[in-house]
Amino acid sequence: MAIKLLDESNDPNSDINKFSNLEAEIALIGCLLWDNRNYEKVSDFLNDEHFVDKNNRFIYKTIKNLLDKNILVSPITIKNYLDSEENNFDNLNYLNQIKDSAPSTQNAYHYGMIIYELHLKRSLLGIAHNIINETGKNSSEVESGTLIENAENDLYTLSQTGNTDRKFIQFTEALNSAVGIISEAYKRDGKIAGLPTGFRDLDKKIGGLHNSDLIIVAGRPSMGKTAFGTNIGFNCSIKFKEEKDSNGFLKLIDGGKVAFFSLEMSSEQLATRILAEQTKISGDKMRKAELTKDDFTKIAKASSDLEKLNFIIDDNPVLTIPTLRARSRRLKRIYNIDLIIIDYLQLMSGTSMNRNENRVQEISEITRGLKAIAKELNIPIIALSQLSRQVEQREDKRPQLADLRESGTIEQDADVVMFIYRESYYLERLEPIKKPEEDEIKYNERHNRWKELCEDSYNKSEIIIAKQRHGPIGSIKLHFDANITKFSDLSTKDYDNIIE
Repeated sequence: MAIKLLDESNDPNSDINKFSNLEAEIALIGCLLWDNRNYEKVSDFLNDEHFVDKNNRFIYKTIKNLLDKNILVSPITIKNYLDSEENNFDNLNYLNQIKDSAPSTQNAYHYGMIIYELHLKRSLLGIAHNIINETGKNSSEVESGTLIENAENDLYTLSQTGNTDRKFIQFTEALNSAVGIISEAYKRDGKIAGLPTGFRDLDKKIGGLHNSDLIIVAGRPSMGKTAFGTNIGFNCSIKFKEEKDSNGFLKLIDGGKVAFFSLEMSSEQLATRILAEQTKISGDKMRKAELTKDDFTKIAKASSDLEKLNFIIDDNPVLTIPTLRARSRRLKRIYNIDLIIIDYLQLMSGTSMNRNENRVQEISEITRGLKAIAKELNIPIIALSQLSRQVEQREDKRPQLADLRESGTIEQDADVVMFIYRESYYLERLEPIKKPEEDEIKYNERHNRWKELCEDSYNKSEIIIAKQRHGPIGSIKLHFDANITKFSDLSTKDYDNIIE
């Protein structure tokens, strides 16, 4: 007896018939009935709504629910879970026919992918129809930008189907995921759970950059915030490595793809900075064209090496939270980005309606929005931030959480808050001036002490971890070369000389 398939259309040109494969649905269910272990091959991406035939949809949903509870599934054990009156088919007979018709239990994953791919195509067609209808109905009422954003949101939601549809997660599943992250971290050379910053001591202190975290990196002007952000972005993207797992899905092994939103500098300026860091030729020399033939050779070689760097720059100077959300979703969909860096937070705007409201409220909206985007895309976001001028009024210029400019919610919403502090910046501007009543010997003593302090702090910077939601606070020391705007680990010799 042939298996009766429901939801079929008599029109051979219908969308259902164009983008459905009922034989694949039957074959997959047959594979699951023959060997329940096949469910592991499709459970990560396949849901019951991906099936076209309503009987097959209902059967797969029942099988899924039972296997999630570790209940053995066979035509006999599940027949009582199926409502034959509502579905109007002979449960046991139908299930036995499906089981007997399974061509091969080894192809479960491929049958699942066929069903999933066809579901995506049907959904894409639905989105296309929706765009046409919405554009036609709201041609004068709604701005085109809003229609584009709605379409992008639909596309992003569709791209996440199969891995983010489940809004409620059992603790067992969360626990298994956590153990998996720990296991992957243990296998890595760096032994960190998150994305690498490229700085040995910082990675050790915070365990790398963790998914869904909002990391605030703050400092006064000229402390090197942008340099620190580009250094982390470069270090992470240069280490990018992925490979296919046993199911054919790409799996991140090290590093990550980086999206850098620069509201202050152009893409060319950022590229020049990275070139300066890699060639050790100062950006000032590049701007003034004071280059030798050897310099050009170094620049050409570095450019060739960096051509395939997974580093995407968006230098649009106007960026709101809704715009960032739409662009980030697009970058996640197209490039599967792993890290977002924003330079810098105070140059962003909230929604267009709130631009004239209190700036503190707007910053609060921005930080909440950034945290929401980090959670939605499940990637870390680094936001560079300015500090208030009250730092300059204290004798000890080391930043504190209270110095975060314009809003306490920056501290509240952030998972990690780091400050960049370079003592040399302040010391260089405090050269002693000879007092009228002071003799030469005393002045020279003061001046020599100042020179010694400057020499001790030269090219050294401090990264102060003032808040870490999941770990300890503290500080680490880094080397900073102002000529090429590059942070790096201190040498062993320098490190041994530091007294904490």
